[in-house]
Amino acid sequence: MASKIRVYGKAQNRTALGIINAYQVMYPHATLEDFKKAFPNELNPDCGSKQIFMTEEEIQAHVAKGDTWYTQGQGYFVEKNEWLYMPNKSRMGVVRMWTKPSFERLVSHAKQYDIEIAEFTAAEKGIGKKGGWRLEYLNGYVPPVPTKSKTWLWVLIGAVVIIAILALLLMRSCNKEPQVVEKVVTVVDTVYIQQIEEIEKNFNAAEFEKGKTELNDAAKFVLHDLAKLMEKQESLKLIIVGHTSAEGDVKFNQELSEGRAKAAVDFLISQGISKNRLQWEGKGSSELKDSENPEANINRRTEFIIIE
Repeated sequence: MASKIRVYGKAQNRTALGIINAYQVMYPHATLEDFKKAFPNELNPDCGSKQIFMTEEEIQAHVAKGDTWYTQGQGYFVEKNEWLYMPNKSRMGVVRMWTKPSFERLVSHAKQYDIEIAEFTAAEKGIGKKGGWRLEYLNGYVPPVPTKSKTWLWVLIGAVVIIAILALLLMRSCNKEPQVVEKVVTVVDTVYIQQIEEIEKNFNAAEFEKGKTELNDAAKFVLHDLAKLMEKQESLKLIIVGHTSAEGDVKFNQELSEGRAKAAVDFLISQGISKNRLQWEGKGSSELKDSENPEANINRRTEFIIIE
């Protein structure tokens, strides 16, 4: 079968994490048990742990015991943009250590799920440098969107049907011909909405350098995925809005938010997206997400808003 997703990665272990992420994109309802069946522990016998996957609670329990191997940067991927989020909103960590033999087993194993990798590049060296990954959808593949319960919809339909039957019986009892009313229902295609939300989350996790507007490699990885999505969804238009915290000078914060939003738009245009489909705006610290903590990181964010 033709591959559906190709994983591009910097560093071997984050390419492995990208493969796991690709599986979750393809199977958004997968549980922890599903992951363990899809990627059994035998794939990586030399990872330093008996488990490829661990829940956040399990990792925290080890940390509480003083086992530093489980802390950030050691045994498991536990940074904020590296957790896997389960359908029940819990978080799952993936083991960091992948030797070459284990990594090669993982790559071969992933082919059965139509996942392939491009040759990964080495991560940059130096303090604060790390690898990353991005996904490319192949052969027209569009990832599924997790569906929410529609029980309320079926209840509504049932009520409408009952009312219609009662109305029909009432009209017949009055010897009147029933009138047929045509109702047009418009179905909105929301396949890409969750992808936009995920891209926004990953872009904010990449973080700008303090006081700077330049995109780092992690942010460019995310925007590359956004460009691919906009290529497939030709009607999609976005306004990118930058926000800062209330720390520092108000005028500088306003200019900083504008510069960061414009940097994202300029990158998308450089990837072939028409400037007519993009707008940018900076709001500085005028719309704090956490007004009680005006200098908190949560206020430093970029929003990707779909233009209706």
